[in-house]
Amino acid sequence: MHRVIRAGLVGFGHGGTIFHAPFLHAVDGLELVAILQRHGDSAAQTYPGVAIARSMPELLAHPDLDLIVISTPPSTHFDLAVQALEAGKHVVLDKPFVATSQEARQLIELARTHRRILSVYQNCRWDGDFNTVQQILGSGELGRLVTFESRYDRYRPGPRTKPWQEKTLPGNGVLHDLAAHLVDQALVLFGTPEAVIADVRLERDLAVVNDAFTLILYYPRLRVLLSSTMLARTAGPRFVAHGTLGSFVKYGLDPQERALQGGAILGGPHWGEDPEANWGTLATMRDGHPVERRVPTLPGDYRKYYENVRDAIWGVAPLAVTPEQGWRTIRLLELALESSAARCALSCAPLDLTP
Repeated sequence: MHRVIRAGLVGFGHGGTIFHAPFLHAVDGLELVAILQRHGDSAAQTYPGVAIARSMPELLAHPDLDLIVISTPPSTHFDLAVQALEAGKHVVLDKPFVATSQEARQLIELARTHRRILSVYQNCRWDGDFNTVQQILGSGELGRLVTFESRYDRYRPGPRTKPWQEKTLPGNGVLHDLAAHLVDQALVLFGTPEAVIADVRLERDLAVVNDAFTLILYYPRLRVLLSSTMLARTAGPRFVAHGTLGSFVKYGLDPQERALQGGAILGGPHWGEDPEANWGTLATMRDGHPVERRVPTLPGDYRKYYENVRDAIWGVAPLAVTPEQGWRTIRLLELALESSAARCALSCAPLDLTP
């Protein structure tokens, strides 16, 4: 029997309420025992048995905390993580990991010094559509892959819902918010690219931080296009993959976030199942004739992220999302910003897996 891991959550905004608290509360072997909410009483109302702290020192003073989960604006991640690691706690940081790759390096060294687990909440590795894409690419049905597209299209012409998101703070902007997911998924699928060329821009009226991007990652005989915009009234496909033997196209987003926002019970019947209308289409050739079939989307399950963190802390499984991978993603985002400013492709040769 392993000791239950007692977790404290820093932040109770959208990320804390939707992506962290429900999982820390529900995953076996984890116990949500404290929440840092600086103002308001929504955390106490939602989790009446959980201690409420109003400052980081007050949270860290809580007895027997093992794990600190940080879900606050990116510009605050580094300082909060330093405090937690120096207090001897394991740490999970919401994405983006931190604002800069240099901060990521420092946290990695600090976690090593204190022999603590440090991870980034890259929950979209457990999106059902991404897992389906992994399965299709692994099957060889597309032949040699030549182009791969992954995008987040939204229509939100007005200001973003959280005021801090519209401020020019380190780590702010759609690039660090959404490209952090797309880049992480691309690196999982294809590894480190040879080069990147990027266009990071402001599209909305009155925008002050980047709200759209297009990244092209260069691999030998493969191009990977990652993009996002907040002015797509009609969204494009979530994934497009073209190979020498066929193509796969998938529309729609993973349903887990919307389900949690709608009050669904985590892990309830049909959890993470994609509506049939959103299943992808696989188009290939057979005996010289075109063949198309719908591909059921594998169920997604974000609980697997925290199950892995639990097992890594217990020492029974390797950590799935390592801080070195978090550094690599942040460094690639920095290269994308440099590429966009210089309007040219940049080599990814320095993008080592272990900084």
